[in-house]
Amino acid sequence: MEFIATLAGLLLLTQVVAHFSKRIEIPEVIGQIFVGIIVGPAILNWVHLNEMMNEFQEIGVIILMFIAGLESDLSQLKKYLRPAIFVAAAGAIIPVIVMGLASYWFGFTKTESVFIGVIFAATSVSISVAVLREFNQISSREGATILGAAVADDIIGVLMLSVMISVINGEGGHAHSSFPLWISLCLQALFFVVTYLLVRWLAPYLMHISERMLTEASPSVMAMIICLGMAAAAHYVGLSGAVGSFFAGIAVANTHRKATIDRSFEPIGYALFIPLFFVSVGLNMRFDNISRSLLFVIVMTVLACLTKLVGCGAGAKLAGFNFNSSYVVGSGMVARGEMALITAQIGYEAHLLSPMYYSDVITVIIVATVLAPFILKHSLKKLPKAVAE
Repeated sequence: MEFIATLAGLLLLTQVVAHFSKRIEIPEVIGQIFVGIIVGPAILNWVHLNEMMNEFQEIGVIILMFIAGLESDLSQLKKYLRPAIFVAAAGAIIPVIVMGLASYWFGFTKTESVFIGVIFAATSVSISVAVLREFNQISSREGATILGAAVADDIIGVLMLSVMISVINGEGGHAHSSFPLWISLCLQALFFVVTYLLVRWLAPYLMHISERMLTEASPSVMAMIICLGMAAAAHYVGLSGAVGSFFAGIAVANTHRKATIDRSFEPIGYALFIPLFFVSVGLNMRFDNISRSLLFVIVMTVLACLTKLVGCGAGAKLAGFNFNSSYVVGSGMVARGEMALITAQIGYEAHLLSPMYYSDVITVIIVATVLAPFILKHSLKKLPKAVAE
């Protein structure tokens, strides 16, 4: 019952803070992250991440990305596939080089420096999605490019981490599974084949079956099954569950039940799970050794923001976007969030990063993630009004 009381308190706080965030015109996700920072270990130390909280926030990410997929225009995603690949490639390579060299300058070993670069090559688009939805930009060319690049970014990040762990440990192990690297790559290829089949045929067929069922809200339940099933499948093959749920959303959006599912999923997600995801980002924050590592945190946070902003922005510019649109795409890729936290945790368990510096790296991830919505909001305001609407 203690967890339920904590849940009620956190939801009350997130609602109040989100309300005032809207009043002062900052993204509400910022307010929800700050709730986690204030009540968590960083300041008041009232609430801690536990197994239940982790499960709830993970479902929050999955539902948020499912809604993003549901609201995405598949033709737009196909249309901007080329710029998305440009953005993802530049946004992965530049952080690895710059963050790696900076870490080496701070006295990290070569292995730790490369690993820190890999951590910051990751992108968490979940937070950017919340801001893009607020500005009705999910289906814009910038939004489609960010979403496509984030999926490609996740694959690149997983591959880099997989190769690094297999080389360092000599085990051929995969970051998320016990399979040899070549089997994991085959499974990931199979996952995308299944995704294509789901979008093209399976999801419409399953939704058609759900309409014939006599159970309550059967189309919504079937959509949830597709969402959670794809998230679990993606995680099983070594990708983020958010990637699986995003494609599940695209698949369901390809059916005539799209509007119904959208109406039923938003209350489920935003009433409970999604706010807890943003709170959990703040709960990861700690200030235990901040005085000792303040310079490292400041420098690395600035570089974490700039490497994605400049790298992904340059990728968008090379793909033919104008300056303002490139700025939006670059800022939409700044947030690291759960993807970088997961990568850091996996590498930490594989002894790629010493315990002494683990909390410092986590702090940089959180601070960069908190700054990301502000940067994205500023860039969206730079778009021409006709485009923004």
